[in-house]
Amino acid sequence: MASLCASSCQLQNEDVYMNTTFQDFMQMCVRKLRGEDNDEELIVDYVEKEINKMTVMMPHQLFIKGEFVDAEGGKTYKTINPTDGTVICDVSLAQTSDVNKAVAAAKEAFEEGEWGKMNPRDRGRLIYKLADLMEQHQEELATIEAIDSGAVYTLALKTHVGMSIQTFRYFAGWSRCNIATLMPKGVCAIVIPWNYPLMMLAWKAAACLAAGNTMVLKPAQVTPLTALKFAELAAKAGLPKGVINILPGSGALVGQCLSDHPDVRKLGFTGSTEVGKHIMKSCAVSNIKKVSLELGGKSPLIICSDCDMDKAVRMGMSSVFFNKGENCIAAGRLFVEDSIHDQFLVKVVEEVKKMKIGDPLDRSTDHGPQNHKAHLDKLVEYCQIGVKEGATLVCGGKQVQRPGFFFEPTVFTDVQDHMYIAKEESFGPVMIISKFKSGDVDDVLRRANATEYGLASGVFTQDISKALYISERLEAGTVFVNTYNKTDVAAPFGGFKQSGFGKDLGKKDYIKKKSWNRMIDK
Repeated sequence: MASLCASSCQLQNEDVYMNTTFQDFMQMCVRKLRGEDNDEELIVDYVEKEINKMTVMMPHQLFIKGEFVDAEGGKTYKTINPTDGTVICDVSLAQTSDVNKAVAAAKEAFEEGEWGKMNPRDRGRLIYKLADLMEQHQEELATIEAIDSGAVYTLALKTHVGMSIQTFRYFAGWSRCNIATLMPKGVCAIVIPWNYPLMMLAWKAAACLAAGNTMVLKPAQVTPLTALKFAELAAKAGLPKGVINILPGSGALVGQCLSDHPDVRKLGFTGSTEVGKHIMKSCAVSNIKKVSLELGGKSPLIICSDCDMDKAVRMGMSSVFFNKGENCIAAGRLFVEDSIHDQFLVKVVEEVKKMKIGDPLDRSTDHGPQNHKAHLDKLVEYCQIGVKEGATLVCGGKQVQRPGFFFEPTVFTDVQDHMYIAKEESFGPVMIISKFKSGDVDDVLRRANATEYGLASGVFTQDISKALYISERLEAGTVFVNTYNKTDVAAPFGGFKQSGFGKDLGKKDYIKKKSWNRMIDK
């Protein structure tokens, strides 16, 4: 009888792939027969591009309460491909009323919808399904990331997208654990940067959703497209309407409105220290909402004379030039023991000259374009200041003479502690090298810690006692020993001092414990 009833149910391959257990398959068939299938309800006005040997389908509108909609007044802006400076598409530009609609949708979904009340196992199952959909679309996501942010495709596929998928899978499993005894906060605002558009979304949103919160996310204005594609996949995975809302727009308007909004209970931000201070003040004045901040850095990397030289060169290169230097934990300053300084420098320059600069979709490219024109201009100015102050420009320091926003991998040496480039973050492919006296570990530690930042740090030495001594005294949220850039989805990530507080990939920022005060009269 059941087979006769289901004979009219029309299925796609994806329906079967995404419902591999008998229970999920039967529930999906019942929803389709009832006309409750989410896929059929979602209307997407795609921008289509034939690129990277595939058809890329990109949503470009706001995503509010489970629907793609235009911004108030139909306002839009153009998102630019940094490889050649051409327009990718027009993207809806959120206004104040759109923020209010999105927050109201998230609040309704949390207070009246099923998400917050859902069994954590069922919530985890939906997040697993979302991760599976992301994996099915990983080449498309990586292509969008490459054309919108300038990330080299091979890196985008492995790190930008790959680690995002791992993050959602990890927190899908986490939601089945002791999270059931804890309470979600409610509506969470998430404001992310442009260097890792999808991964920064995942690092904040996965824990937020697993805990049962709802969210309103503002992607960086210059890199909105993978966040909007993520919204489409979340809807197809079956996440209830209003749980996820995506608002491309300006930080001054959308970010400010979210900071000020009385119905937002938590705000997570990654970006500059200057903007982070402003957000923290707004969150306090509005409703004392909880805030977590991942801000600037000037991460020191100490390279001792007893290091494995080849590994120190290879990882030192990665510590600076990974993702075009647009990396919050990039080694902002390398302290190299004077007895090996010249040897280290020669090897680094040899490797820099081998780097291929070019189209991020070319699989042989090592170094793609900087994210946007304003950032490229800042890097040019940054290097001009370094030369003016007396640092030695060994190589690079200029814009590459070709279409797009390309900047040469750059190496400075003879950098003194008082110089601008010794203290300020470049957020680009600029290696800053300073010497330290042989054997003077305490002095180099003092110099390395003489910064207002404390996000990451590192040390290269084959002496385990020295490695432990240095790593215990470096004032940073993460210390790498004989490696760099090795993050893990199970390791909470954050900094000290003016690099912020709170943890991405952390559990505590998106939950609150039940507690009681008991007054006993003896």
